[in-house]
Amino acid sequence: MEIRQIKRTDNKTVATLIKSVFEEYNAPKEGTVYSDAATNSLYECFRIENAELWVAEDEGKIVGCCGVYPTEDLPEGCAELVKFYIGKEARGKGLGKKLMEASLASALQFGYRELYLESLPEFSNAVSWYKKLGFKSLDERLGNSGHSSCNIWMLKTLV
Repeated sequence: MEIRQIKRTDNKTVATLIKSVFEEYNAPKEGTVYSDAATNSLYECFRIENAELWVAEDEGKIVGCCGVYPTEDLPEGCAELVKFYIGKEARGKGLGKKLMEASLASALQFGYRELYLESLPEFSNAVSWYKKLGFKSLDERLGNSGHSSCNIWMLKTLV
């Protein structure tokens, strides 16, 4: 299992992975990353300062992703934990932990003091795990991700 930065050639595979998780959990497609045009060009989206998208590759196949992104209108020193998806066949192998560690390390390297995330009730297992990792529930969204269907908002203090 290799954790590496996204490459341009990964765009289609990563978009397919993300959409397959939404389909598996019957999660809303509109107002989420599923229908976000940027999902089809993540390599290009993450070519900005203080952003990083990690992918997990197993025997040449991309099976997961996670990253940090300076989402518009977030408080100073805060980034968003984004695109955290693991394919069905790769779950339960510690991959989520490795992707989270890589993303947290990137956030700290970039000087972020907090990480924000948005999720959905359909991803309740992930939400429970976020709580164990120290993410606290918020009463309202932060920033402007453009994902209006997300109704779970969480924040973790890093430093």
